[in-house]
Amino acid sequence: MDLNLEGKRAVVCGSTQGIGKAIAIEMALLGASITLVARNEVRLKSATKELQDSPSQDHNYLVADFNDPDTLKQKIVAFTRTNVVHILVNNTGGPPGGQAVYARPDEFSRAFSNHLICNQIMVQSCLGGMKREKYGRIINVISTSVKTPMRGLGVSNTVRGAVANWAKTISVELGPFGITVNNLLPGAIMTNRLLGLARDRSEESGKTEAEIMEAMVREIPAGRIGDPREIAAAAAFLATPAASYINGINLPVDGGRTACL
Repeated sequence: MDLNLEGKRAVVCGSTQGIGKAIAIEMALLGASITLVARNEVRLKSATKELQDSPSQDHNYLVADFNDPDTLKQKIVAFTRTNVVHILVNNTGGPPGGQAVYARPDEFSRAFSNHLICNQIMVQSCLGGMKREKYGRIINVISTSVKTPMRGLGVSNTVRGAVANWAKTISVELGPFGITVNNLLPGAIMTNRLLGLARDRSEESGKTEAEIMEAMVREIPAGRIGDPREIAAAAAFLATPAASYINGINLPVDGGRTACL
């Protein structure tokens, strides 16, 4: 099985913490050169130091904020003028919680921009190099809400579904060029995002955060919260030559929680 990513460059968004950082670390272990993308330069410098670094690897980072698509576009376009990107991991923090029916229109607009529009900018900027190399892996970190919408995450459910259908569409368009497009659907993973949601639900319900977490675990057949490294393992595999015939899928990594096929 060919799991070697030597000679490949991976651009990993939202990569200074949680799932994004774990993906960057895992892909570096397989030999890829990593470009971290996030808005906090101090954290970017720190995360870069945690990547395996061999003579064949060249790690770097881009300071960019997905709340500012125009500047993001300028930076990634400038980067791809002199760098070929083989692997793109689109990963952005989720919108705030709340019911969809009460969400303001601008909450939907902002989430749509952060997720779908910025993903589109990243793909278009990296596409030329992928086509020339006849090798491309576009991996979108979304949510199991694509299959089963989650209560209290109305805006997120809506926008994640849009991203999933966008990804399926471009997977068909890009398949002939040796480029695959797949979505990872994390379940309950121990990240700051999950802890924040537990805190919010605790405040709303009057239950303790521990009780909220225990209720989450009861819904998971595996009987535990996942680790970011478990999402990273799936992402890294999808990035390798071994996964060349996997295209256009939604892959739940959730301990069996999703209640549908």
